[in-house]
Amino acid sequence: MSSGVVNGGISYWYADDGLPAVREPLSGDASADVAIVGGGYTGLWTAYYLKKAAPFLRITVLEQRFCGYGASGRNGGWLYNGIAGRDRYAKLHGRDAAVRLQRAMNETVTEVIRVTGAESIDADVHRGGVLEVARTPAQLARLKAFHAQELAYGEQDRELYGARETAQRIRVAGAVGSTWTPHGARVHPVKLVKGLAAAVEALGVVVHESTPVTEIRAGHAVTPYGTVRAPYVLRCTEGFTASLKGQRRTWLPMNSSMIATEPLTDEQWAAVGWDGRETLGDMAHAYMYAQRTADGRIALGGRGVPYRFGSRTDHDGRTQEATVEALREILVGFFPALAGVRVAHAWSGVLGVPRDWCATVTLDRTTGLGWAGGYVGSGVATANLAGRTLCDLVQQDSGQAGRTPLTELPWVGHRVRRWEPEPLRWLGVQGMYATYRAADRRETENHSAGSSRLARVADRVAGRH
Repeated sequence: MSSGVVNGGISYWYADDGLPAVREPLSGDASADVAIVGGGYTGLWTAYYLKKAAPFLRITVLEQRFCGYGASGRNGGWLYNGIAGRDRYAKLHGRDAAVRLQRAMNETVTEVIRVTGAESIDADVHRGGVLEVARTPAQLARLKAFHAQELAYGEQDRELYGARETAQRIRVAGAVGSTWTPHGARVHPVKLVKGLAAAVEALGVVVHESTPVTEIRAGHAVTPYGTVRAPYVLRCTEGFTASLKGQRRTWLPMNSSMIATEPLTDEQWAAVGWDGRETLGDMAHAYMYAQRTADGRIALGGRGVPYRFGSRTDHDGRTQEATVEALREILVGFFPALAGVRVAHAWSGVLGVPRDWCATVTLDRTTGLGWAGGYVGSGVATANLAGRTLCDLVQQDSGQAGRTPLTELPWVGHRVRRWEPEPLRWLGVQGMYATYRAADRRETENHSAGSSRLARVADRVAGRH
């Protein structure tokens, strides 16, 4: 490992802002009107909107470590309008339904920023939009098709740039084009989740940390310290869902890894550009994502080792050296002027992947059990929409409100088959990402304008089409 790299420690964001003081665990059996399992973005947003809508509700949040320990405290800080599964929902429910879902996501970016202001949460928010670049002919063809598709879903404020216009925004080596949307912002994930947890507690929500839930069943959230009984039990566990009894094959915990550089000098930033502080992505099959942090670093991520056998999760974010080096190679490939920049932090986390790669929100009215997740890496904003939707579903079911535009969105109530048992699950995911990387290499070497057939093979294995 390169000298001086802080590996693990949950994430750079915690190294920057500090670990939170842990709240008290559950001290015995308890009751509530709504029990929420998981203290990440989804659970906290659900609690926030429910308590705002119905202050009389007794709401308890149960978190196995501390709020934001999972993906909410480790992600790339992309608050943007992407949502997993939109094209499939268009096929299942019609284009108009998918357009409504996309419009809701566009509005969600603004809603999160609104709440950070209303609750005085300083999360280093900068609304610079999202810039996605193409660096090969095949990537450019995909980028143009993606841009046209976004316009078709109603995003008329999106812009397409050629090589020169792209370089004026950011000097990515070899960039031949890009697409930009204003529906995106950079955030500091930990400052957001800490502020949200504090806001929820201030509203009167009970939050128990160091309280792992081992089983969820109708009316019950079971922990080693006691059982919380509630008419509504909402599972908001995303990438950690597989650890719950009976849920091992529900969502696959996909691993994503990140690095953060040391702070760049003014001269280095002049060589890179990036004055707009857009979040940055690319059109590779094994894609990258990055942001320019408030303290002048580049935080950059990619898939790394995509999946651990048996749906296991990492230990406090520790990351393989080969993954750190691979991410550094992406960084220097994008920005050759940064070849001498030191990687200061490396970490990993898991995100929830359903078998059909579709994010979902559900409330089973016969049992009172609800869940949301399967964001496939787009959770920073999607979790907010999910929280608002779960709030509306609970209010509708309990007779406090009727149907709303959110409860009518096409991702509500969507169900999908479970993942294959091991070792098929591990073999499939490893093979899928190896094939995506091979497709990227082939496209770079061949300079063909067509996407590699290997990528289509991987898509079929993944269940994306």
